[in-house]
Amino acid sequence: MGVPCDDAVVIQAPEAAGDPSVISVSCPDETGLGCDFCRVILFFGLSILRGDVSTDGKWCYVVFWVEERGGRPTPWGLLKKRLLAACPAVSVASGLHNFYYGPQELMLAERPPQVFLLKFSCYDRMGVLHDVTQVLCDLELIIRRVKVSTTPDGRVMDLFFISDTRELLHTKGRKEETCEQLRAVLGDSMTNCEIEPANAQIVECLQASPFLPPAITEELFNLELPEESPVGSSSSPSNISVKMDNSLSPSHTLIQILGCDHKGLLYDIMRTLKDYNIQVSYGRVYASRNGSCEIDLFVMQMDGKKILDPNKQRAVCSRLRMELFHPLRVAVMKRGPDMELLVANPVELSGKGRPLVFYDITLALKILQIRIFLAEIGRHVIGDREWEVYRFLLSDDFESCASQDKIVEVVTKMLMGWE
Repeated sequence: MGVPCDDAVVIQAPEAAGDPSVISVSCPDETGLGCDFCRVILFFGLSILRGDVSTDGKWCYVVFWVEERGGRPTPWGLLKKRLLAACPAVSVASGLHNFYYGPQELMLAERPPQVFLLKFSCYDRMGVLHDVTQVLCDLELIIRRVKVSTTPDGRVMDLFFISDTRELLHTKGRKEETCEQLRAVLGDSMTNCEIEPANAQIVECLQASPFLPPAITEELFNLELPEESPVGSSSSPSNISVKMDNSLSPSHTLIQILGCDHKGLLYDIMRTLKDYNIQVSYGRVYASRNGSCEIDLFVMQMDGKKILDPNKQRAVCSRLRMELFHPLRVAVMKRGPDMELLVANPVELSGKGRPLVFYDITLALKILQIRIFLAEIGRHVIGDREWEVYRFLLSDDFESCASQDKIVEVVTKMLMGWE
């Protein structure tokens, strides 16, 4: 979708080597907009070093200081397009109907993305699943479900349920581009590649089982803040602080957050506030080079009032502490005679999952030289939250590459951005 007001998003290159890039956004406001911006930035693999947010409830101005991590070059022009697309098409509060988009584009914005089934097969080799995932990410194809298996003769059969950020996968050219990019990476080992619309019957048949064994739910989904740090964590519950203060502003609640920085930290915080229908009116974010972060957010509820209910205050603070300390769950467990790597992350109430989780997991396993025998993604409701659960059945010889604790440590550090 095009945006006539192209200067709604401005990206400034670093002034000197080592300096961050600066992203400025000025557009109509809505609750959860900060979460949407942070999600886009996370999808492009950028780390937010500083942030300023201000809004009058009708119009917002956001500035992020970001830096590249992981060695992947950032397509800045594409990032700008995605941030423009995240800007609200209509702001009822300001009366700016159709300020950005025409009626036809508004209908497209409200339509859920079409899901396609990518089927291909190739001969197995170390890191093949990550290489495929990187191609899909570079093409802006969102992985929604996956079913990957290895046959006894060494062939990998992959079924990816994907949607296209560019909304072009229904065209012959876009399908050919996808298969050509996969063939460029996999070479002659790729024996087949097909892309077709995924009907409801196919999706239902190939979904991951909704049942999770009790041992998995007990290991992964303890919703209480643990006393000890998870394996691979550089944080601990004792150095995390989340406080609310209603005395400093006549109309806003101040949320003060201190803790350890991690990849997607601001996304995790903004996602939590969005799920609670809490709007950020003003905020400042600072992440230091030593890994600590300080965040001050002046917020209000959807009704324009402070957060005065003690029960809601406790619930929000508890959830924020958990997101700072334990935003993703990682474990290695037995699955019959085999070993299984499990990773879980909460899903937004809007239905969106966390970006790049599958990419990071497969990269970590590739670094460890561990082969993946079977992989799947499923969604499960645990307690009052929906979770995206990634399950990887590891090859029999994984212990020759790394211990269970080492796998958890490397995967956790990759997901959290801890070098």
